[in-house]
Amino acid sequence: MPRFTLPDLSLEGFRQRLASVDALPQLCVLGVVSGLITGGFMVGFRLLIDLGALAFMPGGDPEAFEGLSPLVRSALPILAVILVGVFLWRQPERARKMGVAHVMERLTYHQGRFPLRNWLNQWWVGVVTVLGGLSAGREGPAIHLGAAASSGLGQQLRLPHNSLRVLVACGTAAGISASFNTPIAGVIFAMEVVMMEYTIAGFMPVILASTMGAVVAQLVYGPEPAFQVPSVTLGTLMNLPWIVVTALVIGLLAGLFIHVARSDWIKGVPVWLRLSLVAVATATVAWWYPEVQGIGYDSLAASLTGDLTVDVLLALVVAKLLLTAITVASGIPIGIIGPVLVVGAAAGALMGLFGAWIWPERGAEPGLYAMLGMAAMMGAVLQAPLAALMALLELTHNPNILLPGMLAVVVSGLTSRQLCRCDGFFISATRHGLHPLQQPLMQALSRVSVPAVMERSLECAPRMMTRERARMLLTRNPIWVLIERSSDDKPVLALKAADLARWLMEAESEPREDDGGGEGEEAELIDLMEIPGLRLELAPIHLQATLSEAFERLNDQSVDALYVEHGNRPKRKRISGIITRGAIERYYRLGD
Repeated sequence: MPRFTLPDLSLEGFRQRLASVDALPQLCVLGVVSGLITGGFMVGFRLLIDLGALAFMPGGDPEAFEGLSPLVRSALPILAVILVGVFLWRQPERARKMGVAHVMERLTYHQGRFPLRNWLNQWWVGVVTVLGGLSAGREGPAIHLGAAASSGLGQQLRLPHNSLRVLVACGTAAGISASFNTPIAGVIFAMEVVMMEYTIAGFMPVILASTMGAVVAQLVYGPEPAFQVPSVTLGTLMNLPWIVVTALVIGLLAGLFIHVARSDWIKGVPVWLRLSLVAVATATVAWWYPEVQGIGYDSLAASLTGDLTVDVLLALVVAKLLLTAITVASGIPIGIIGPVLVVGAAAGALMGLFGAWIWPERGAEPGLYAMLGMAAMMGAVLQAPLAALMALLELTHNPNILLPGMLAVVVSGLTSRQLCRCDGFFISATRHGLHPLQQPLMQALSRVSVPAVMERSLECAPRMMTRERARMLLTRNPIWVLIERSSDDKPVLALKAADLARWLMEAESEPREDDGGGEGEEAELIDLMEIPGLRLELAPIHLQATLSEAFERLNDQSVDALYVEHGNRPKRKRISGIITRGAIERYYRLGD
């Protein structure tokens, strides 16, 4: 009769399964939980903005800056900058990092672990910048809040770091999904912009998380998207050349935005002067054009329906673009996705009006160009063409717009990348031309944690031991013998158990010089450092680490093997296994 064993349903068994690359059921469970958590936090963040708007905005609408008097709406950004400057700049520089860039930094260099202080700062800074009339969006804060909360769940459960990466992607997707009510765009954004890879093990939990985020948001705000999109058609294909020209112009605008936002000149200005520049510039423009303030979804919707005048559209294209870029360059952590969409839609609407004036009989509606401009600007700034196309499709519910949309997104992306020499806004290229998340080796090794590859069959032993103790040690059939340092019982070298067994057999087969030396010979200490065989120098690594962390530690410590520690208390850590450079290389060649 064959034996059937029940699966290990304990938390420890859950962790062990997550360490491997094929833990899809466990990752899907995490995706569902992450989506619910992120959806809840996104709803909470939007409710905070709505509650704040009830205090002073007309009708409690956080976008209704046009209903305020010029004095009030101009005073708001000055007050917002003062609050951010006083309460945020008193904190260390590391505590001022927020938004999507912070998420990518923590994912790249900190295995997806997020500091609590930055997460708490993101709540009030996000609300203040949006309600304070700065040109700021809510998607960046939502992604940070969701990704950090999802990762925090994994940290509390002490899950392996490869699953923390997936949780970060799940939080990102659910944040975008809950904000726009676009679950597919949330998935593509997470994989294309944040994770920079496409894998089955990554897609499935991220899809579930994005779905759950949208469900939670719809339960509170209904199934409608963030803004209403009219039904438009391309008409004749003769509009395609003008769409190419429009995309070219938007690509140049995207390049301008990225260059200003990354300006070293602005970053080199003293802090007080930078903040003053943001406050005064925003207040000045807001006096005449309040449409540039806040996220701007009301202005975006108006540009889609053709309800904005030319001067307002110009203000959105020029002033909102520059105000958003200068605010980012000045160090104020704001979300840029919403403002980028507004600028793109306004630029597209302007080009549509110009095209209709040149060719009144055949030109498509300006609303079509506004939609294409929105997608083209998003794709060019983020260098995320698929995410932009999926957002366009889900917002318009019109598959016929994909053909001109693909053309516009590609042309604008190429223009920004090739003519303006811009990478994606959130990517800082290394000297090798690739972001660490884009490197194939590190991508493959980051999908798996140490327990999936480490050798668990080992024994720890002091350097000096009797032959009898050595034979007793070998009866447990270890693969490795870790030689401990006498001062602190920390292993420093690894010896193959087969080498020790071979030496004992050879020693026992040698003829003895006298008959009375058996007992003394057994009691004689042997030095494991003198046993013929290959010894590997060791360094420690934690059980939760990924293979990419192990690979980097091997290189940093210049060793060929790592012993894997388990436990959080320094004096109560135990050794769970050993992982060698050869084991990592074999996994990469055969297991990936």
